[in-house]
Amino acid sequence: MRETVTKGLALLLGGLILYTSATGPFESLIQRSIFLALVILLGLAVYPLGAGKRWRPLGIVIDAVLAVGVVFACSYVALNHEQILVELPWATPRDMLLTGVLLVAILELSRRAIGAIFPLLVLVGLAYAWFGAAIPGPLGHRGFDLYYMTETIYLGDLGVWGMLVGVAGTTIAAFVLFGCLLLHTGGGNTFMDLALRISGRSPGGAAKVATVASGLFGMVSGSAVANVATTGNFTIPMMKRLNYPRPFAAGVEAVASTGGQIAPPILGAAAFIMAEILGESYLRIALAALLPAILFYLGVFVTIHLVAKRRQLQVVPDDELPSWSDVMRAERIIPILAALGGLFYGVLSGRSIQMSAFYGILMTVLTFVPFALMAKMSLREIVGKLVAGLVDAGKGMVIIGVLLAGAQILVAMIGMTGIGVTLASLIVTVGGESLFLVAFIVGGVCLILGMGIPTTAAYVLVASVLAPALTTIGVEPLIAHLFVFYFATLSVITPPVCIAVFVASGIADTNWLPAAVESVRLAAAIYVIPFLLLIYPALAGFGSALEIVLASCQGVVFVMAFAALMSRVAMTGKRLIDVIALIAVIGLALTPGWLTTLAALALIIGLFIRRRSLLRDELASVAGDHPSLQAKETQL
Repeated sequence: MRETVTKGLALLLGGLILYTSATGPFESLIQRSIFLALVILLGLAVYPLGAGKRWRPLGIVIDAVLAVGVVFACSYVALNHEQILVELPWATPRDMLLTGVLLVAILELSRRAIGAIFPLLVLVGLAYAWFGAAIPGPLGHRGFDLYYMTETIYLGDLGVWGMLVGVAGTTIAAFVLFGCLLLHTGGGNTFMDLALRISGRSPGGAAKVATVASGLFGMVSGSAVANVATTGNFTIPMMKRLNYPRPFAAGVEAVASTGGQIAPPILGAAAFIMAEILGESYLRIALAALLPAILFYLGVFVTIHLVAKRRQLQVVPDDELPSWSDVMRAERIIPILAALGGLFYGVLSGRSIQMSAFYGILMTVLTFVPFALMAKMSLREIVGKLVAGLVDAGKGMVIIGVLLAGAQILVAMIGMTGIGVTLASLIVTVGGESLFLVAFIVGGVCLILGMGIPTTAAYVLVASVLAPALTTIGVEPLIAHLFVFYFATLSVITPPVCIAVFVASGIADTNWLPAAVESVRLAAAIYVIPFLLLIYPALAGFGSALEIVLASCQGVVFVMAFAALMSRVAMTGKRLIDVIALIAVIGLALTPGWLTTLAALALIIGLFIRRRSLLRDELASVAGDHPSLQAKETQL
């Protein structure tokens, strides 16, 4: 029964997303209230209270009460949307009751889906707004009564019906549906096979497969934890089978999946929210994030390669690799290219983001169905795959929708109380005029605030509270938002609350702490890349073409040197000289100017040539005693 209800609600939500992507959204409050009602109802079905417990009957009653209350609360807003927006009505006891039921449903579903940390943060925000008059010092404020809070949260478009839920119910929902349909119609298997072919036969091949596959999945899924759970169930067992250390396997998958959060086009759904907050085009946000994402994956890839050479990690056996002819079959590649082509056509021709996603969805279906029929797939199977994509999209929107509804409430409380401006002023006061001291404080606070919270919600929180501290001292708003976004993203792999590492460690059947250490080492470059954006804004597209080229060269050299330093490989044969030389490269890369960049480039090339020579000498020495190893010299 519950499975049927879940599938029906998911189809209804997926259908709403598809319809409004094609025809445009309804009036704002109607769209947002219907969307949130379906999300909460589906969430109550997907995450039932007391499932498998003796007191499940009580859970059914509580869920039923919440469901009825949410339907009433959302229906009231949809039916009275004009009055709410035009008259800004005073709150009544009935409104307070409906607000309370809606809040309880949102916070309880957040608790069931991701744990207690996020709903507790929202409750702290609500308590701060209510009891602010009792707080002494600069953090205190005049306080707001429950009637005013109800009017803000429920009877207007600044509270729960605000911009974040609007973006979730239109743009993000359309991209989630696009990603789910692409993966269910064969894109997922193709991504995995491409990753195997591209990197499986190089040193540390299985770890590189995880990096490539998670990057490809992450660009369309937009969730680090979901990415770990999807690709990790394939890549981690493969790494274990090839005798890779289990903490290393878990760390690789966690980091690679996290990288999907900062990779265009979706940026873990933050690209759309960032565009709304800053008033920038989505394309500008995606392009600004492109070079930093490339640097991140370059750093991870090089670190894995160097660690694999040092630890002599195995490649993926030939019999586990698909053939290129199989991977590049027309029925596998054309639907993906057509889907991406439809998406980018919409974006580049100036259509709305949700309409662009609809073009991608349309091209996915129009190319998948003919190839499926030619492959003699039954109509029932074809419809089944498309329906599965719709259902998965509906389920995928539960966590996003509920979290952004809760985050919107928290943002409303931050704006109402002025705590964001207060904290920004305090940070600037502590950091003074030092850009990097202020940035260091902001980065540390972002890591703390983002712990235990999915990336999108963490970004919304830190963008409201901490980005103003950077813009106050003259940082470009887009750079400031990318800075806090990257640190909010890193919270999922930063101890002690590193949820992506927890999931990967569970799959690898290992302790999470050594896996977290491996994750931090592999992702070390991204902890510095946000600071590179402050030094070289051209990495985000600010400046001339020549300045962007220079910043790119500096970023590549920095990442290569940082990867060599963190992987602890021998560059010259003497560890102290290695460290000094690599630190010198990093210092030159961080110094603006072509001369320092060229010097850093020459030095890092020289170090890698020296390393290659050192490895060749070592292998030749070993091969002298073991002739069977001589052939391996050609692999260097």
